[in-house]
Amino acid sequence: MGNLVGIVLVSHSGTLAAGVHELLAQLGGDEVVVALAAGDQVGGLGTSVHRVRAALLDADQGSGVVVIPDLGSAVLTVQALLDEEPMGHVRLADAPFVEGAVAAAVAAASGANLETVVAAAEGARNVRKF
Repeated sequence: MGNLVGIVLVSHSGTLAAGVHELLAQLGGDEVVVALAAGDQVGGLGTSVHRVRAALLDADQGSGVVVIPDLGSAVLTVQALLDEEPMGHVRLADAPFVEGAVAAAVAAASGANLETVVAAAEGARNVRKF
C-alpha cells in the first residue's frame, strides 16, 4: 500500500499519550506509525519542542504527518516549532485527543492522504456519544 500518513500525539502526560497509543495499536495494528511527544524535557508534565521535533521525524514515512495535541499549550508548542521550521508535510489537527486520534488512525490505515486524515480527525469533534 506504500507509505501511510503518520500520527504524532502531543500530550502533557506520558501516561495519557501511552494509553491512547495502546488504543490505536489495538484498533489499527502496527500499520500506522504513531509517535509520542509527551511530557516536558525531563519527563514531567508539560510539552517540549525537542520531543515534538523528534516525534515528527519518527512518524514521517513520506506521506505526511498529522499532529494531534491534548491541550492549548501543546498546540502552542507545535505552532512555535512549525513557525520556526515550516514543514509542508505536517498538519496540526484541531481535534479531540482520543476520538481524533482514533479517527486519524483508521483513515491513515486505509491509505487515505494527509488532508483526508486531518479531516477525519477534525470531524471526530462532531461525533455524538449518544
